[in-house]
Amino acid sequence: MKYLVIGAGGTGGSIGAFMTAADKDITVIARGKHLEAIQNNGLRMETTIKGNFTVYPVKACEMKHYNEQPDVIFVCVKGYSLEDTIPFIKRVAHKNTVVIPVLNIYGTGGRMQKLLPDLLVTDGCIYIAAEIKEPGTILQKGDIFRIVYGERNKSESQPVLYEIASDLQDSGITSIVSDDIRRDALQKFSYVSPMAACGEYYDIDAGAAQQKGKVRETFVALMREIEVLAQALGIHFDVDIVETNLYILDTLEPTASTSMQRDLRQGKNSEIDGLIFEVVRLGREYGVKMPVYEMIAEKLGLKA
Repeated sequence: MKYLVIGAGGTGGSIGAFMTAADKDITVIARGKHLEAIQNNGLRMETTIKGNFTVYPVKACEMKHYNEQPDVIFVCVKGYSLEDTIPFIKRVAHKNTVVIPVLNIYGTGGRMQKLLPDLLVTDGCIYIAAEIKEPGTILQKGDIFRIVYGERNKSESQPVLYEIASDLQDSGITSIVSDDIRRDALQKFSYVSPMAACGEYYDIDAGAAQQKGKVRETFVALMREIEVLAQALGIHFDVDIVETNLYILDTLEPTASTSMQRDLRQGKNSEIDGLIFEVVRLGREYGVKMPVYEMIAEKLGLKA
């Protein structure tokens, strides 16, 4: 199958590099100096699971120069850039193209489906700690690399989703076709949202939350509030999210941080609204008390 990845940051760049190394037909949409470096020198990966390696050549271009018709599109942009991808997807997709968003923001697939009514848009999430170290280089800060995706309303089985999973597995990426993507995507959100909130509130990286103390206690309290919110949404986790997410946290390098924190530190747009403020709004809508989220959101600028 022909794959397209929109966004070549830590998430999209890692997918593109691993799948290119496995001889899959994949193109990465990038821009600026990062794109120039990828086109000239390939994509260098610094990882703990496969060591350091460079993939060259890598099919990479800007949106305006892409003229193929992909069978599968991974959307790996930030939440605030999502709408910019819609006209592009409409231009390049064919009637059977599958769109798999793997953003940090919960519910992205459903919102995209309304804008792309003629295509199959799944929901999805990714477990990875990775970032652009410098143009043309992706740094992974942990062994975990897993993509989970699935249909929100499973009227009938879609064999193509399992074909995609097979290609991902061939590429060294753990892949799961979810039987309850609302639950599984919210489970991922139950990690990244509390970690972003905790990290920004205390101005810390993963290392501080890996130690016993106030930071770790706050991280746990935020996860428990997500758990109560999930119950109000009619979603029931099949694992202990605190135990599961603490395990994920403790496997990361101490210098790992969320992309929201890195964006805020650099004065860029960030996903703070979708990752933190929207949780508070949902709590208020569903009558769920979320005092720790409220405290952090107020400090970070949410208007009452």
